[in-house]
Amino acid sequence: MTEKPEKAEVHIKYKDLEKSFYATLEETWLLLNKFFSEFLPSFEIANKLWLNIDLQQLAKDCEGIIAFSPEGANLLVPKNKITDNETLLLWLLANYLGHKLGITKSDVLSKEELQAKLGKSSKITSTRLGELVKSDFAAKTADEKFRITTFGIAQMQKEILPKIKTKLSA
Repeated sequence: MTEKPEKAEVHIKYKDLEKSFYATLEETWLLLNKFFSEFLPSFEIANKLWLNIDLQQLAKDCEGIIAFSPEGANLLVPKNKITDNETLLLWLLANYLGHKLGITKSDVLSKEELQAKLGKSSKITSTRLGELVKSDFAAKTADEKFRITTFGIAQMQKEILPKIKTKLSA
C-alpha cells in the first residue's frame, strides 16, 4: 500500500495579483519560487512606472496657491501673474484636491464655471481647454465637464507649481 504525498494549499495576494496553489510540498515550494521570481519583478517594474499622486504632498505643494473656504476652492494667485492655461489648471487642480479631501462635491467643472473663473470669453476658454485636453493635462467627461488628469497633476507638481511659486516671489 502506497502512502499519498502530503499536499499544501497556498493562496498569495499581493496588491491586485492573486495566485493559489494546491500541490505536494515540493511542487508548492517550486511554484512559490516561480511566482516570486517571475511575477513580482515585472509587477514591481510596472508599479514604478505607474503615476501615483501623493495627496499629502500635493496639498503641501499647493500651499499659498490654493485655499479652501466654506464657499469652496479659491486661488490665492493674482490673475495677472499667471497664464490662462495655468489659471484653468489651478482651478481643475483645486477642485480635484478639494474633492479628494471631502471639501468639494465633485472633481469636475463645466466650461461655463471655468469661463467665469477665468474671466475671459467663451471662445478663449474653449480654446484653452482644448489645448489642455490635447496635451493630456485635462479630460472632458461624457457630460461635457472637465477634470484634471493624473498626468496633469504630476506635471503640475513637477513643473507648473514651482514656476508659479517663482512668479509669486518675483
